[in-house]
Amino acid sequence: MTFSIVARSADGQALGVAVASKFLAVGAAVPAAEAGVGAIATQAFANLAYRPDGLTMLRAGRTAEETIAALTAADERRDSRQAGVVDSAGRAATFTGAECHTWAGGVTDDGIAVQGNILVGPEVVDAMVRAWNRSGRSEPLARRLLAALTAGDAAGGDRRGRQSAALLVVTPDGGYDGGSDVLVDLRVDDHPRPVYELARLLDLHDLYFGKPDPASLLVLDGELAVEVRERLAALGHAGEDLDGVLADWAGVENYEERLVPGKIDPVVLAELRSKGPARG
Repeated sequence: MTFSIVARSADGQALGVAVASKFLAVGAAVPAAEAGVGAIATQAFANLAYRPDGLTMLRAGRTAEETIAALTAADERRDSRQAGVVDSAGRAATFTGAECHTWAGGVTDDGIAVQGNILVGPEVVDAMVRAWNRSGRSEPLARRLLAALTAGDAAGGDRRGRQSAALLVVTPDGGYDGGSDVLVDLRVDDHPRPVYELARLLDLHDLYFGKPDPASLLVLDGELAVEVRERLAALGHAGEDLDGVLADWAGVENYEERLVPGKIDPVVLAELRSKGPARG
């Protein structure tokens, strides 16, 4: 029912899963990941217990291969299962039961496990691996996973059609305001072009929750400070403390993750300028 990629980032800090399927809300069933532990995809006639059980095994120090071996050995219906696992060391393993609907199969490479079932053919998995290897090792893991998923979709994906897609990435303190390890958790539950929609959502996620590039930050003084103050006042946000006024507006617009005292992110400045007419 599904094609997926499970991966670890080149620097070892992030782990994640990207998946698409002709299945409602695939993100609720297939992916699981824990920072510093590993990532798992369970699919075909999915055994959802593989997710907590597999993470428990990985947390206890089992490798990806040992984890898949243990999960499937204890499962009487393993021949109808499919799974991919990557551990915190970047070791990968994939499993496809003999009774999975064709085409079904999977491959592993450095830091990734790619697998699918009910696919148009092996070209889906091959395209995903090529796209992963073409992407830059320094690119964010979410972007590399999306590139692989997009390539699989373009190669034909699930032979029954398209319905849902999901992207899950974890990294230590990567969540909103550092309050969790969940860096990205996006789901498209029912859509005619779910991978395309997932890409749109990731763009929005980066806009709202991406961290500013320190090298690109602009100092809030002089003419720029005057412009920002005027634009904020025109939007109903005024006061003596420019940082405070900017934070007040940014909190309403959901750009608070991009704030740096005394400076402004060009991304935030562009969004502020888009809210009103140019200065006279």
